[in-house]
Amino acid sequence: MTDEPVRPGAEEWVPQGADVAALRRAAHECRGCELWRDATQVVFSSGRAGAPIMLVGEQPGDREDLDGKPFVGPAGRLLADAVDAAGIRRDQVYVTNAVKHFRFERRGTRRIHEKPTVAHIVACRPWLEAEFEAVGPGVVVALGATAARSVLGRTVRIGEVRGRVLPPDVAGGTSVFPVPVLVTTHPSALLRIEDAADRRAAFDALVDDLRTAADAAR
Repeated sequence: MTDEPVRPGAEEWVPQGADVAALRRAAHECRGCELWRDATQVVFSSGRAGAPIMLVGEQPGDREDLDGKPFVGPAGRLLADAVDAAGIRRDQVYVTNAVKHFRFERRGTRRIHEKPTVAHIVACRPWLEAEFEAVGPGVVVALGATAARSVLGRTVRIGEVRGRVLPPDVAGGTSVFPVPVLVTTHPSALLRIEDAADRRAAFDALVDDLRTAADAAR
């Protein structure tokens, strides 16, 4: 990875008042941080404007970087199963990430996921804000700590806030989303659970959180 410092942010590349399609097109030109240099391509979002639930993940992974679509790898398939189990139609969900390019460390022929820094999260946040304006969801679900940091504008402990519907006036930090926010675990965390019973319990908890978010969206 390059050691070039993160630039001030994506503001100059984000078209004001754009719809989702225009934002997706414009994101390919973003140079708001250095991650675009090593990634295959920008990975923006899937879903439609008007979707009542906005799911925000961390960043694309290796598979997403190659395909150009979010949540198409193992974590994405698990998330799709959880959405189905929660009784949520796919067209009710808009899926995106806090950071739009894959950050990784190359080890031989492999590309190993590296967590985005706070600087990357802040640099990419104008895209997330523009997406919110274009989609107009009734609730925002932050999947994992990185997404929560981006959505809420502050660091949170997942265990302390998980599954709670945070009203806009008590979400804290610098959140600009005037809708409830729910923080839950990222589906990739479930993939690291070796015990089958524990993994099933974690999956059921994620499903419950998604049901709570769907209720809040209504």
